[in-house]
Amino acid sequence: MAKNGEPQILNARVKNSQQPKLPWLFSWAMFISPMVWYGPNIAVRNTLIPQLFSQIDPVHKVWAFGIISAIATFTGAITNFLFGAISDVTRSRWGKRRPYITIGTFVMALMMIIIANTPSIKAIIFMWVICAVAENAVAASIYAQISDRIAPKWRGTVASFYGVGFTIAQQFFTILAAQFLGNVKYGIYTMALISVILGIIHLLLAREKGNLDEPEVKINKETFTKYFFFPTKGARDFYLALFGKFFMVVGSTIVTTYTLFIFTDYMGLNSSKAGNSVSIFSTLMLIIGVFFALISGPIADKLKRVKLPVIMATFILGFAAMFPLFVAHPWAMYVYAGLAAVGNGIFNSVDTALNLNVLPSSETAGKDLGLINLANTLSQMVGALSASAIVSSFGYREIFMFALIIEIIGGLLLWGIRSVK
Repeated sequence: MAKNGEPQILNARVKNSQQPKLPWLFSWAMFISPMVWYGPNIAVRNTLIPQLFSQIDPVHKVWAFGIISAIATFTGAITNFLFGAISDVTRSRWGKRRPYITIGTFVMALMMIIIANTPSIKAIIFMWVICAVAENAVAASIYAQISDRIAPKWRGTVASFYGVGFTIAQQFFTILAAQFLGNVKYGIYTMALISVILGIIHLLLAREKGNLDEPEVKINKETFTKYFFFPTKGARDFYLALFGKFFMVVGSTIVTTYTLFIFTDYMGLNSSKAGNSVSIFSTLMLIIGVFFALISGPIADKLKRVKLPVIMATFILGFAAMFPLFVAHPWAMYVYAGLAAVGNGIFNSVDTALNLNVLPSSETAGKDLGLINLANTLSQMVGALSASAIVSSFGYREIFMFALIIEIIGGLLLWGIRSVK
């Protein structure tokens, strides 16, 4: 424990005394970072490629999109963890993360350009495997930079920059991609160009230095286990954070997977009114989510609390599910959107700081954060599959009951963390 009674963060490479002021340039670099890989990638995969498939082969477009989504999830599960571990042991004049961010960004953009000019669905699926590998090389390396560069007292604030950028990337790029449905090729070109430009800006702002002065990691049985396997020592709170995040995202995804069908089949709206309702729902999620992501990190840093806000966010998401559970009317979903946006905004912002504070070791930050990202990816897949099973077996109302229960479980797991307040 620290002198003031606060839990002492032992995994920080940069101590609070070494970083008296917030590193603003790096903070803006982290704000941009989700728009380097996540925004362009999700827009191409979920909006533009389905449209491309419908032009190439309308009969098999649904099957093809299912395959590419499954491949993206499976590839992400392996490569995010792998590149996080590889970057941990990298020693170069350009640093440990920058080489993978640079190469990954350009490979991802190149694959997008090739896909835009490929008339074969099978070839597109193959190219997307390479694109997904490159995407996760960028994602794992970018995220781990916070552990490398930021002292504990600023982690909440820097995580807010990342959380706001992630929230914008989630919503804005999908809206932007929709403007190119009439010209898919140029839409994919645009996403590739944005990725490269923002990738360069991120690298210039982050200014990662070489790390040849760090001890070289010689791969043997002991170091291989340390850098390429799940952590086992001092990892109790790490796994509580990991599974807490898993359940939180599953509960959220169960609801959002069938947003349109909830308005039509559960609440009885026609297609036109349902479309307007989805727009209102999405707008509330974006605006409120960005606002709370923006303020939550700095507040958490000032109060020196990162666990409590994340627990609150998880319980808020569970509470939000109670409104459409008992009331099958659009206003109940709008209330859900508003409350869920508060919860997501807080979670997206402060959860990163919590994850950093419970890492077993700063030396394996890339690998361990890769596991956190893996939990996030798998939870989205499990949430979508669970939503389908719940609707098929019970109905739409039960979606919200399951979401409530799962969010409570996630919150209780996070409550069990001891090393962080």
